[in-house]
Amino acid sequence: MFKNTADRLPVALILALSTLDFYLYFLVDNVYILGLYFYVTIIPKSQICAWNHHHQHTYTFRFTALNRLLEFFYALHTGVTTNLWVLHHVHGHHRNYLDQTKDESRWLRKDGSQMGELEYSLNVAATAYYRGYKVGKNYPKEQMQFIVFSLITIAVVAALVVYRPVPGLLIFILPMLMGLFMTAWATYDHHAGLKTDDHYKASYNNLNPLFNVLTGNLGYHTAHHLKGGLHWSKLPALHEQIKHKIPKELIQQFLVT
Repeated sequence: MFKNTADRLPVALILALSTLDFYLYFLVDNVYILGLYFYVTIIPKSQICAWNHHHQHTYTFRFTALNRLLEFFYALHTGVTTNLWVLHHVHGHHRNYLDQTKDESRWLRKDGSQMGELEYSLNVAATAYYRGYKVGKNYPKEQMQFIVFSLITIAVVAALVVYRPVPGLLIFILPMLMGLFMTAWATYDHHAGLKTDDHYKASYNNLNPLFNVLTGNLGYHTAHHLKGGLHWSKLPALHEQIKHKIPKELIQQFLVT
């Protein structure tokens, strides 16, 4: 069922959190409890963005139906629906990240000056669906899947909010909006300030062990850009092979970037 057994534990934990979401949605009415739950789960749910990212690079399951189902739950946590990152990130950012006039996650303004972290995060989050759709014009199959499953997700979430407005808002709508914003926020430190045409000098790497446990080795970012389709569990090994080519100042050890 799983293409790689390393995905079993993270997927189990993410779906367990989804189960808790629906349990509270159906059974809890107290706005203070729901608000506290939203606040407490901001950080855990923000980490799910990394796993959704990995999935849209390399599908988790062997069967398409299971991948589509998993993407629905990912969307409820992160605000990123089926194929959005396939288009925006895989076909867009990964091809264009060395060219700030094209990069879908660009950190330079049109005048060539560098955006601040908040400006960048708001810009990338606000334009994510539009830019993903634009990239999709060159990938009609992936674009159609993106449109269809995004509409399905929106329809389901709308029904949940109509049925139970307050739980729907605090358990689904706000976390989706926050998840999309925090996904953008987390990506700023991957490349911001590194204007180069050298792949080995274009990404910051974070080798903090806990950070990489929480994000599925996303800290090995140069390795990830060199082989975007490589499963996350294999990134540390690739990093070891190429680390001598990466400037030392681009290898860090921070828990939070």
